Amino acid sequence: MKTLLISFFFVFALVSSTVAQSQFTIDASTSQLNWTGYAELGSWAPSGTIQVSKGQLSVAGKQITGGRMTIDMTTLQHEDAKLQAHLRGEDFFDIARYPTATFLLSSLSGQVATGQLTIRGITRPVTFPVVVSPEGDGLRVKGKALIDRTQFAIRYNSTSFFSGLGDYAIKNEFSLAFNIVVKPAGKPGIAGRLAESSRR
Repeated sequence: MKTLLISFFFVFALVSSTVAQSQFTIDASTSQLNWTGYAELGSWAPSGTIQVSKGQLSVAGKQITGGRMTIDMTTLQHEDAKLQAHLRGEDFFDIARYPTATFLLSSLSGQVATGQLTIRGITRPVTFPVVVSPEGDGLRVKGKALIDRTQFAIRYNSTSFFSGLGDYAIKNEFSLAFNIVVKPAGKPGIAGRLAESSRR
């Protein structure tokens, strides 16, 4: 009986450990990032896209416990080629020197994510709302973060540092809307499993 109990607790501990270490991988091909900047005056609000390079989430049971996402800054897009080049340049994200940005998730409490965002080699704490929902055998994580660019040494046309800008003033905060799809690491998603089944 004693041996049986020991075996039971060993198996339980092993299963619990496995659950605690579940890893989900970001599906970069279906995940979306959309940025929007804002003028201080008027309604001008340029927007565009940027791509996730890679990332993963750690999940214990039904709770996301941590994660990391790498953003490929060289994919920053805008329909106006001149503005796109400016945003990629030294005044803004300086992608030649800093081709990636990273977000390290430290906690997810309710619908609030907290972590460390690194842009241009500078790391700052950030907090923003998220909505997590089931997506096949994975998860979908959606939300919008407001990011103060001046915390990452992006001061171009900021009224916090320059005066007399008039209509050329740009708000310190820009938004980054995200729609992230994650799937169990090392396992095909539902679509992949259906494709495998159809070939049998």
